[in-house]
Amino acid sequence: MTSPLVSRRHLLGAGAALTGAAGVSLSPIATLPARAAEADFDELRARWSDYLTGGSELDTADPRIAARISELSEGAAEAVADAETAPGQQGDLWPDLPMDGPTEANIAATYTRILLIARAWATPGTDQYADQGLADHLATWYRHMGAYWYNETITKSGNWWFWEIGIPRILGDLSALVDDLLTDEDRLAAVTAIRRFTPNPNLRGTGTSPEAGGNRADKVLACLLRGMIARDADDMALARDALSDVVGEGRNSLFAHVTSGNGFYADGSYIDHQKLPYVGTYGNVALSGVARSLMLVAGSPWQVTDPDVAVILDAPEDAFAPFIWHGRMMETVRGRAVSRESERDHHDGATTINALLLMATQIEEPYATTYRELAKGWLERCTEDRTRTAGLSDLSRILPVLADESVAARPEPSGHRRFGQQERMVHRGSGWAYTVATSSNRIGRYEWGNDENNLGWHQGDGAAYLHLADDQGQFADDYWPCVDPYRLPGTTASLTPRPSGASGAGTGIPAAANRWGGGVELAGRWGTAGMDLTNSLENLSAHKSWFLLDEAVICLGSGIEVIEDPAETIVENRSFEAGASPSLVLDGQAVETVTSGASPRWAHLDQVAGYLFWGESTVRAEVAERTGTWYDLNSGADTSGPKDERTRTFATLGIEHPVGASNATYGYVILPGATRARTETAAESYGLEILRQDRTAHVVRVVQDDHWVIFAHLFDATDEGPVRADGPCATAIAGHVRGAGRWSPRVEVALSSPTRSLDRVEVELDLDVTVRRVLDHHDRLTVTTTPTSTGSTIGLVADVSAGGGASFAAELTV
Repeated sequence: MTSPLVSRRHLLGAGAALTGAAGVSLSPIATLPARAAEADFDELRARWSDYLTGGSELDTADPRIAARISELSEGAAEAVADAETAPGQQGDLWPDLPMDGPTEANIAATYTRILLIARAWATPGTDQYADQGLADHLATWYRHMGAYWYNETITKSGNWWFWEIGIPRILGDLSALVDDLLTDEDRLAAVTAIRRFTPNPNLRGTGTSPEAGGNRADKVLACLLRGMIARDADDMALARDALSDVVGEGRNSLFAHVTSGNGFYADGSYIDHQKLPYVGTYGNVALSGVARSLMLVAGSPWQVTDPDVAVILDAPEDAFAPFIWHGRMMETVRGRAVSRESERDHHDGATTINALLLMATQIEEPYATTYRELAKGWLERCTEDRTRTAGLSDLSRILPVLADESVAARPEPSGHRRFGQQERMVHRGSGWAYTVATSSNRIGRYEWGNDENNLGWHQGDGAAYLHLADDQGQFADDYWPCVDPYRLPGTTASLTPRPSGASGAGTGIPAAANRWGGGVELAGRWGTAGMDLTNSLENLSAHKSWFLLDEAVICLGSGIEVIEDPAETIVENRSFEAGASPSLVLDGQAVETVTSGASPRWAHLDQVAGYLFWGESTVRAEVAERTGTWYDLNSGADTSGPKDERTRTFATLGIEHPVGASNATYGYVILPGATRARTETAAESYGLEILRQDRTAHVVRVVQDDHWVIFAHLFDATDEGPVRADGPCATAIAGHVRGAGRWSPRVEVALSSPTRSLDRVEVELDLDVTVRRVLDHHDRLTVTTTPTSTGSTIGLVADVSAGGGASFAAELTV
């Protein structure tokens, strides 16, 4: 059998299913039954088996379900045909999965293949269903693996994750499906091995370091499954209490907001591996693990009663939904998973959908309806049809919600969301969305290791992602193996050649030294992102800002210093299918290969965006094919990409910064979805005024339609210019233009501390309108207005101590 290995996280997600306990209501304050009898464990195993197979009530007449059953049957038949049915001592079960070493990834993959066969054997309608000969093989393989490859005496080697999480989870699933084939000795051997490697779900291994986030959620579920296998009430209670971290007094509870380290934050951030925004992968692991655990123990003697469970129940709206675009998880929160060929944006989006629909079968209102509405909206809008790719388990919930006319599909929201703790933002316009990945001395540049994300050097140096409703597959369609890793959109990057990060075991997150990383959100409609970049080679530095409006993204750079090798600021690097001829024009001239323009005014990429350029610059424009392999990005033991070459055509715009550039600047505006005609018109007259662009500050004023907005990033204290402050900060203020459209007298202002190093900051903003009084303000703000000869000066004094990069707002009237 030569099918490629799936990622370690997908090992655990394979075969999610219909719960046998549909309709059981999970109440955070329910009263627990006092008993724990054999019948309780029998019910849990039946529930979990239904979860893994889809249950006995699947409509096998539905062609979509019939197709999944057929695929399961065919996959199992292929695995059985290649298997060693009577393995010798320490023998391998499949020739392509040698386990000697021991090779932990192949041991886990072998268990996964056995589980595939067991699922087919336990699923009605397959060719293998209830086959006695296959049952004998399953029992033989189960005992063989326990005797030689996962037991009390085997030497632990390689990646800890397989021994403590991966294998215990798969072994738990397998044991539930084949329980009737096992003896008490078989069960004892399995749980003894699991307890050897991960005795306590609160801790890493046999040590004293606490687990948190996704790893804790995985270990809790593994502990529940081993308790179920062993009929051990103590294990069940240990696992349930680990969700709340009872032994750690809640410090690593999955039901509590954290204020540092790994976990969910009150502002919707999710951080894992201490320094990386990771809701798209490790956050998914935490959510899915909790969803499965809650489902498994609902109505049992071990039902969760922690009233703080609401923290995880609120997370789908607060932490996940902002980063899901038409059912696809945004790259900016997927970490090193962007390098996995088998885990693309729609896969991670589907993981969230599956978790929500599973929880909706167990959770009371209003959560259940919210989850179904979110999931239905994503399913209906995503161009990847989940009804054609989901397994039986997930289909058992997906098909009903799509068919239920009483469930309204939640539409894409609009506006701006900022997450100060993880230094990420999401901006949504009409038919588009935009995100930026910055780094600082708090948030890492990117994650690599275990031979994953080998070329991720610039992913945290301002990598910006333009998501378009009409181009959903942009970052999933072999973008990552083909894109030039030195030219990610949004980045200002040195072209100094770098070595691949392939390095073997362990993971790392390269640190950044800069303090300024973040931005400000205004009225939930507009916002900013920025950073004072010094690259990891220390041969380039720059101040970078993004100011986001209803229909545009304004991008400024200043203080750019380049030594050793040239650098570029990448305006766009858009991927198209191989052989395509994207229509890219620079100042009206078609770009067919590569060209340069001195201080052009505009560019346009058909079906993507228009681009306006400010100031003096040399813009490099190119249309060219690029070829690469997923293996170049990811050569991990169980996540390795294929070695076959993929080719895409890229349309690229970059602003060149030669060696020796000093105090250089750039300025450009992106008009997502704009036509060429609109772009040309905007180039002649666009309501942007750059008030300041130097080492200390970026300040712009924009007049668009019926409103005006001033954005300001102060990278240091300044007493000059229209926006002044006694320390670094970000601020934005907006109001309406008199006589234009729907006028309102209200003015809104917001302020944040992107360095998160101050306790207090004082700001003055000069306006050309007269502000009469303050209507409302955040408790952390003191707001004053002072008349001037040309308008008013707004004074803001903000308590930003322990503010987590949050935005504090006030409302005034003219």
